[in-house]
Amino acid sequence: MRTWQAPDVPQLPRPAVAVPVRVHDSTTRELVEAAPGPTARLYVCGITPYDATHLGHANTYLAFDLLQRAWLDAGKQVVHTSNVTDVDDPLLERAAATGVDWRDLAAEQTELFRTDMTALRMLPPATWTGAVESVPAVVEAVERLLAAGAAYRVPVEAGELAEEAQGTADLGDVYADLSADASFGQVSRLDEATMAELFAERGGDPGRAGKKHPLDPLLWRRARVGEPAWDGGTLGSGRPGWHIECAVIARDGLGLPFDVQGGGADLLFPHHEMSTSHDRLLAPDGAHGAPRVHVHAGLVAYDGAKMSKSRGNLVLVSRLRESGVDPMALRLALLAHHYRDEWEWTDADLESAAERLARWRAAVGQLAGAAPVAEPGAVLAGVRAALADDLDAPAALAVVDAWAADPASDDTALVTAALDALLGVRL
Repeated sequence: MRTWQAPDVPQLPRPAVAVPVRVHDSTTRELVEAAPGPTARLYVCGITPYDATHLGHANTYLAFDLLQRAWLDAGKQVVHTSNVTDVDDPLLERAAATGVDWRDLAAEQTELFRTDMTALRMLPPATWTGAVESVPAVVEAVERLLAAGAAYRVPVEAGELAEEAQGTADLGDVYADLSADASFGQVSRLDEATMAELFAERGGDPGRAGKKHPLDPLLWRRARVGEPAWDGGTLGSGRPGWHIECAVIARDGLGLPFDVQGGGADLLFPHHEMSTSHDRLLAPDGAHGAPRVHVHAGLVAYDGAKMSKSRGNLVLVSRLRESGVDPMALRLALLAHHYRDEWEWTDADLESAAERLARWRAAVGQLAGAAPVAEPGAVLAGVRAALADDLDAPAALAVVDAWAADPASDDTALVTAALDALLGVRL
């Protein structure tokens, strides 16, 4: 899948001693070094393209954009992989409700997402793979899990199957057997009652007849009447489950294990628990297939509830841009909140961000062409330190605010380069 064009990232002077970038691991609930080696490998779960891009999306992707910028500044090679779930039940339901072909809807919303990410100056993934593109690799992975006894088939009533699948009705849907993974549950560390509740709320099917355990997730769904399907080889025609899609795309884009798996806080369970379980079983050395660290961004609310497509309380990036909002002000509005915080969007967020952007730009204009200060670099050091401490963007903004109040205190060119490279804010 074609990604978007990467923004230019200025090169900054190297610090004498690089401070390791530490983030909050959702599993251990502790700050850990995100990527201790010279190469940082990151997987961020992507959109289901039927109503992109709302501010909850932007908030999540901004968190991992900051992480990449901090890594790059530390001299690491960054390998970033993401996906687009361009075939899934919510997408098909929206397409049916609106009378639009699901492929056209997915293509339209994916392009809108590209445009929004470009405007917000987000760093693109090196590999960006759609669920449809991943089908052959998913089929191979599910066949491996079946052969290893880590998956099983659940019968489907012949009347539910599409005409082309009638001759192979005995193959059934394929589910992961979570009992094959002794480490299942170690990502979220939730009790089984909580897992069962969240699984039912977040797309799972705990009541499906024929499953060995209510939490076992779908790997391959056989072709149903009126649904798109692909050649599944020995699995029969059908389409991938959500968790195995991400597991395979992460594996193929980054190798196993990798450093950080990221997304919104609502992905911790079941999605990241399940996809990590799949990768653990697909890795050559089993137990070492899991990501080192799981990082999650807080959810953004609007009108008193979490911003969600199903609820419809969305604030769309594209509509804000169309109304004349400066993308840099929008970026600053998000940066004003720590990435892990849960918060509610209001018009005041945008007003405050626009005022901050104006102050910063005025400070730059005030000293345009002025001689450099004797000891530049305080703003750069402050922003670096803030990002190294769990991507503390509000602390970084405070450093820049102090400079804007006294712009002669640091070298203007170095400050603007630091804001561009580390915070993605171009003045």
